[in-house]
Amino acid sequence: MHVLMTADTIGGVWTYTRELVTQLSRKGIRVTLVSFGEIPTSSQTEWLEGLSDVSLHPTAFRLEWMQDAQSDLEESAALLKDIVAESKPDVLHFNQFYYGSIDCDLPRIVVAHSDVVSWWVAVHGAEPPDSEWIRTYRENVVRGLAGADIVVAPTEWMLGEVRRHYGEPREKAVVYNGRDPRLFMPYEAKESFAISVGRLWDAGKQATLLLQSDLPLDTILVGSEQSPTGAVASAQSAGQFPNLKMKGPQTESQLRQLFSRAAMYIATSRYEPFGLAPLEAALSRCALIANDIPSLREVWGDAALYFERNNPQNLLLTIRELASNSSRLGEYSDRAFERARTKYNSEIMAEEYLKLYRSLVAVEVATA
Repeated sequence: MHVLMTADTIGGVWTYTRELVTQLSRKGIRVTLVSFGEIPTSSQTEWLEGLSDVSLHPTAFRLEWMQDAQSDLEESAALLKDIVAESKPDVLHFNQFYYGSIDCDLPRIVVAHSDVVSWWVAVHGAEPPDSEWIRTYRENVVRGLAGADIVVAPTEWMLGEVRRHYGEPREKAVVYNGRDPRLFMPYEAKESFAISVGRLWDAGKQATLLLQSDLPLDTILVGSEQSPTGAVASAQSAGQFPNLKMKGPQTESQLRQLFSRAAMYIATSRYEPFGLAPLEAALSRCALIANDIPSLREVWGDAALYFERNNPQNLLLTIRELASNSSRLGEYSDRAFERARTKYNSEIMAEEYLKLYRSLVAVEVATA
């Protein structure tokens, strides 16, 4: 079987793509990969070395959620049609909405990793104000979803958001994201600190919940501060946030090392269609403390401790209670690890997608 897949090199979709393509290649599936957003760096493409029957077509076309992207979308769709015509895949797997409506006679999956409207509602409590950009974005998403034979989401919650904001798909499925457990180090000696990943300027990640002067234990926040520039550093110089340690963006190797040593991971997001960082922490045997939002409840069930939604005081209380009870901390570390290892590994994810590909190809053959 031959799958043509799109991806972007900005954010977690590239990690998802790497995991899925790697597993598909190991199973003998040929993959033609077309990337958008930015030309990938050499460190982003190292994983392709040694994989058989995988070819990459990198581009720097703007992504559909970016403003003033329409001309790039139209040009990239034309290029994509040419690549499809040349490579002759059996099935199309689009990790962007826009390409679901591409004009070619092949079965296709569109994966709804996240979207602007559901992000805006989660952060602001209402749909985004009307503008030419948001109208065009909605039209592109609706058209792309309507062109999909199957719409896939990484959680039931995210699938519900797609249906709520853009209409009912023709067919739909949930395939949970996965990572390869062998990439992580769950048996290293743990130290008494917590870790969280999130950019301070990203209201969806809501890392600002950690900006409290009385965090009950050392906490490392990984991610760019950027805006407001220097705010945390200035506050710390005045004696605030004594237990918060800011680290800028980390390489995957550096982050794995931090996860392997951290006792717990704090998931502060108010918008999280799935959450790869908590999964990576769980595969490193970190206990999970999570904001009580539906998607994190769905993913982690009773394998995480939850704090009252968006409540920094309750977050502090939850951290303090877990940090002071070593047996409970160990119990939740094991719970998170077992759920992550058995439910959210990349081999399971690849098998689920293979079932969808085969069903689409079978239908195509039957109706030919």
